[in-house]
Amino acid sequence: MIDKSHIGAVVSNHTQEVEAGRLRFFAKATGQHDPRYSDAEAARAAGYKHLPVPPTFLFCLDMEAGGSSSMLSRLKIDLGKILHGEQSFTYHQMAYVGDRLTFESKIVDIYDKKGGALEFVVRETRVTNAAGDLVAELRNSLVVRN
Repeated sequence: MIDKSHIGAVVSNHTQEVEAGRLRFFAKATGQHDPRYSDAEAARAAGYKHLPVPPTFLFCLDMEAGGSSSMLSRLKIDLGKILHGEQSFTYHQMAYVGDRLTFESKIVDIYDKKGGALEFVVRETRVTNAAGDLVAELRNSLVVRN
């Protein structure tokens, strides 16, 4: 069983810069055909100051920096035993190319179902910009099969 004393623990804290090349690659890989995610002129024409970040890109930035792997390591969870449970996003303001974003992830719940055959770990991540303003809140849950 996963030790519930980890609830409330910060499992990741890192800063990432939003780079245009990575954003263009992400937009192409996820089928974002809207030119405002890859063309600065189209972004300005749409009223943005720079290339805006598509919604799920923040999750990818967190993953690239090891946000989930640090949690798995801390909890001693075998990667081969996990399933993606659910994921949600709450956005407070836009993020743009050139922004430096800080991601702080905490474990907010650990519980089990089916007599411990399935354990759930719920993680919340606050994303803030360089000014300390809240950009987004990410929430995801992993299912561990025992």
